Amino acid sequence: MAWTSPTCTSNLSGEEYASLAAAQEAGAPTINYGMFINNIVSFLIVSFAVFLLVKQYNRLLRKPAPAGDPTEKPCPHCKFSIPIDATRCGHCTSELIPA
Repeated sequence: MAWTSPTCTSNLSGEEYASLAAAQEAGAPTINYGMFINNIVSFLIVSFAVFLLVKQYNRLLRKPAPAGDPTEKPCPHCKFSIPIDATRCGHCTSELIPA
């Protein structure tokens, strides 16, 4: 059931009509802002749903980054992680044999 006001004041002719349909039937110019707002809200809802769908699709297709060359190695004496180019362990201060 559609709500109708006793007088429709959203027309540009200056006359009063019983409803919007009556004003349109009489050929009076009307401002249909409700349809415009409804279309904007519908567009925003659909565009947000499409955005989420594409975002999830791209997340599923993303491949993990390949592992790069190692930058650290374990110390043979204390097993702490040290840089590959190190000549002495920073934790146990033992000298390392260059590879």
